[in-house]
Amino acid sequence: MGDGDGRRLPARVLSTRAKILVMRQPSPGEVESRLRDSYALDHLWGETMGLPGGNSKEASLRLVTRLLETAAVPYALIGGVAMQLHSQEPRSAREIVLAIRTYADVPIETLTSAGFEHTGRLPHGDTWLAPGTGSREERTVLQFLAEEDSLVGAVERACVIDVDGMRLRLVAAPDLVALKLANAESPRRRRSERRQDLADILTLIEEHPDIDSTAPWLAERLERIRVDTSNLDFDR
Repeated sequence: MGDGDGRRLPARVLSTRAKILVMRQPSPGEVESRLRDSYALDHLWGETMGLPGGNSKEASLRLVTRLLETAAVPYALIGGVAMQLHSQEPRSAREIVLAIRTYADVPIETLTSAGFEHTGRLPHGDTWLAPGTGSREERTVLQFLAEEDSLVGAVERACVIDVDGMRLRLVAAPDLVALKLANAESPRRRRSERRQDLADILTLIEEHPDIDSTAPWLAERLERIRVDTSNLDFDR
């Protein structure tokens, strides 16, 4: 058994993948409901900010997932939108963040032809603006992250969910925890961002208490996070 391009994966990786794939993922009904809540919060945020029409990431998410499927580009939806879909806590996450294997996988011509605007390659990702003529605040931001082992693994283990006419490749919960842990441990991120990462990790652990056994490589880091957050002062 290989990883889709002829390379054979180690037995330990195959075993972990099998455990993650049988771990409970959000049902299509749950995903549809949570996306609906997320879109509604997008509109509320847009109205609060005085943006025309309230704005939402729905059209952009549908378009980019369709384009990637058509171009046969494997990906995993990560970031705030994935966090929304893996938890019962409603949130507005207007930026669409996708993990891919390599930046060479970004279908530049396809995205450009569809109206996406490339705004640049930064150290932390390849950034685009969704189609539209408004300001940056009025357009959904699309970001691709790639070329790290944790991101490649997230793409390999993404679960495919067909919901409301859209095929969505959602990061598995253990991989989302691993990505959040990496962010929380990064000294380059602002304190407020790291605290949000820690809060997200705790939410995911509560939603998926079997993560420790499903992804044993996370156990030590999860325990350290539990210790670190036991006396965390969120008001500092």
